[in-house]
Amino acid sequence: MEAGAMGDRKQHWEQVYRDKSPLEVSWYQKEPSLSLELIRNSGIQKDDPIIDVGGGASLLVDRLQQTGYSQLSVLDISARSLAYAQSRLGEAARQIEWHEVDVTEFSAPHRYALWHDRAVFHFLTKAADREKYVEVLNASLRPNGHLVIAAFAIGGPTQCSGLNIVQYDAERLLNVLGDGFQLLEELSESHPTPAGKRQAFSYFHLHRL
Repeated sequence: MEAGAMGDRKQHWEQVYRDKSPLEVSWYQKEPSLSLELIRNSGIQKDDPIIDVGGGASLLVDRLQQTGYSQLSVLDISARSLAYAQSRLGEAARQIEWHEVDVTEFSAPHRYALWHDRAVFHFLTKAADREKYVEVLNASLRPNGHLVIAAFAIGGPTQCSGLNIVQYDAERLLNVLGDGFQLLEELSESHPTPAGKRQAFSYFHLHRL
């Protein structure tokens, strides 16, 4: 990806968190129930490393920490979103690894047992960005690791936060990820936004072969 494109992407998301509270953005969830369900279903141990890609101000890391997961990392392109989460967590934030970076440029300091992504991958509308994402994913996830990824479903929104997205079903996702992943579970969600609208999401739980 060109440096200018990365800068534009970061600028966009910093502006989003300048203009809105994390409680007002369309993807805000009071309880990340489906993500938690699929992470539990993976069967990983409480001390296995987990990364939440695009986690930003999401409450997922709070809930994981509260339920005993101890090796947690959060990645987001927006410094503002990460700062919000760190402030909310207080002293507990010291126990978490924080990565302010575009996921397509991420170099993992260690490998993860589980990679979680709710609503980042579907923003990658260029094939080159998707290929880079998959390269980073494969370099970061352990063999036999788990991938939990959520994206707008076929027939769901075509845009979010003023940006185009790519809708996914299992077949389309597996075509992008390649032969190294096996689909274990697929769940659907009608996500209620703070503005009172509904967004159709699909959640996919995959196992790295």
